[in-house]
Amino acid sequence: MLKKITIHFLLLCTCLTTSAQTPVQKLKQAFTNFQNDPQTKYGIAAICVLDAGTGETLFARNEQTGLATASTLKTITSATAFSLLGQDFKFQTNLAYSGAIDNTGTLKGNLIVIGGGDPTLASWRYETSREKYILDQWVNAIRQAGIKRIEGNVIGDDSLWGTQTTPDGWIWQDIGNYYGAGASALNWRENQFDLHLRASRTDQGVSILKVVPEMPYLQFVNEMKAGPEGSGDQVYAYLPPLATTAYLRGTWALGIGKSGISAALPDPAFDAAFRLQDTLRRIGIAANQPPTTARILKARGTAMPAVTKTISTLNSPDLGRIVYWFNRKSINLYGEALLKALAWKSGKEATTRNGAATAISYWAGRGLAGNALNIMDGSGLSPATRVTAAAMAQVLFLAQKESWFPAYYESLPENNGMKLKSGTINDVSAFAGYFTSGSGKKYVIVININNYSGSGINKKLFNVLDALK
Repeated sequence: MLKKITIHFLLLCTCLTTSAQTPVQKLKQAFTNFQNDPQTKYGIAAICVLDAGTGETLFARNEQTGLATASTLKTITSATAFSLLGQDFKFQTNLAYSGAIDNTGTLKGNLIVIGGGDPTLASWRYETSREKYILDQWVNAIRQAGIKRIEGNVIGDDSLWGTQTTPDGWIWQDIGNYYGAGASALNWRENQFDLHLRASRTDQGVSILKVVPEMPYLQFVNEMKAGPEGSGDQVYAYLPPLATTAYLRGTWALGIGKSGISAALPDPAFDAAFRLQDTLRRIGIAANQPPTTARILKARGTAMPAVTKTISTLNSPDLGRIVYWFNRKSINLYGEALLKALAWKSGKEATTRNGAATAISYWAGRGLAGNALNIMDGSGLSPATRVTAAAMAQVLFLAQKESWFPAYYESLPENNGMKLKSGTINDVSAFAGYFTSGSGKKYVIVININNYSGSGINKKLFNVLDALK
């Protein structure tokens, strides 16, 4: 009888001890278990949890080690953009012409679409940015200007931000796919297009059913193979910026539910000019020269023609709406455009490197260690980007004090019942954001694992964070 009472007493003490643990104590144990998991044996994990009210570090491990961030970097890019550009900031795109319009309605000159870096131009996400809406606005402006014929070119002017659209540090396998679309000064339809695919049998290849929209100026080399059922989408488009030949490689599963893949537009400025000229041709306003871009003209030794008159100015959605989709759908293009805009608005050449330097300098001025922010791009797609968990957590903490914070907070998606931006690249998984517990305790959270093995790591990351619930 005494033995049974003793056992029951010990069990009761164990239960009381467990229930008496604070969330932070539970978090410490959960993170220790995570570090001892076979999936993390050859990796490095970092965590930094702050009291959202005071900024006090409640629990941290490896928080001063710079790690690849994947898309959690977007929390820093968007906070920097809000701080330096302003919540109401808008990009502008102008339509102008060079030369003169004679009394027959013939433009003896060129139509010029002048890019201002807008990553939403012709995007389907906004009512006033959709491709048809933009083209209709331009057609109306052209008609109102009295232009009935063009003896010249339709030019996509992408000169504002130079010719390098892809950041240094991006990998070859990503470039050419929609998420690897770089930022031009003249972006178009989020710099992507779709390829509809079908696999017949495993001993046969994969057919390209259609390209949406049609891309008559691109050539496709089909090296795809059919994969067994359940093997999913393993197809990659190898299509470098400014190229005209795409190699499609990898496997496409039999019976897959997806219709196809999305590839990156290699030259969005050209596609914008091409779509405008094609639209004008369909309504009887013909141009006697092919569409072109400022880059192509420069390569040929031809100067951009001087603008005679601007006939249309289109504004992007405001920065608040751009950041919403940037974080909610993790649109890499938006991050690269915002980083270049930071450099441009600060009076520097609009390069990724200058944008990153602007962001680092801003946060260093707010008390962060500049060396804790090794930023190589705006989206986190580059595996060369390295940021410490402590620095990212500090940005998230400071953001709460800003007037734009409600829009910033709203932009973060829900993951595991928390407001967390996720990040995933090869063998990297991370989350960053905020959580309010049932008791009302508010936390700033950053957790990151690099070089893990296997799959299903996110569930284990969530198990760690569940200690705060």
